[in-house]
Amino acid sequence: MLEVSWLPFIATSLLIIITPGQDLILVMTRTLSGGVRLGVLTAAGVSSGLLVHTILVCLGLGAFLQGSAWLFSVLKLLGALYLLFLGFMLIRSANSHSIIESKNTPISYKNAFIQGALSNITNPKIALFYLAFLPQFIPVSSTHSILSLFILGIAFSLLTFLVKGPVALLANLLSTAIQRNPKILTRINQTSGLVLITLGIKLAIDTPSR
Repeated sequence: MLEVSWLPFIATSLLIIITPGQDLILVMTRTLSGGVRLGVLTAAGVSSGLLVHTILVCLGLGAFLQGSAWLFSVLKLLGALYLLFLGFMLIRSANSHSIIESKNTPISYKNAFIQGALSNITNPKIALFYLAFLPQFIPVSSTHSILSLFILGIAFSLLTFLVKGPVALLANLLSTAIQRNPKILTRINQTSGLVLITLGIKLAIDTPSR
């Protein structure tokens, strides 16, 4: 039986996923330049790239999570500090992302998927984020840490597609709204930052010392 804090995980994941960033901008610009199908395939590629990071994180953490509650506690504490850092950076960030309609010739569906995947696979920040984020929802005493980590990674990838896939259908509306009122992006970033800081503080306090 997997020991996973599903409700906090899903709620926090959704908030992080909807925060405008590189992936969301890529999906929207592909949609605006080539249509809804191109945007959906780009979103599918983005989600597939997350699966690669899930596998890498599970393999890399194997030595830490097998029979060592102390090392897992240290990892969770470091992850909590990293979430605090991300939260503060989001709050401090201004409207750093702009949604600009691409005038380039649309790429093929295959290339749209590949580019979406590579945008995440080649981003080392995602690996660091996974290392910090996913273990926070697994109890230190869990007897199936690796399996739980793998399932959470898959769940995060699926949630990403379920959120960013429909973005292709709303690309024109969202881009127009943000261009007219850039403060929307700032408010979203600030809200997400506060949630990450709260989660980081809670996890730092809850992390048992061994």
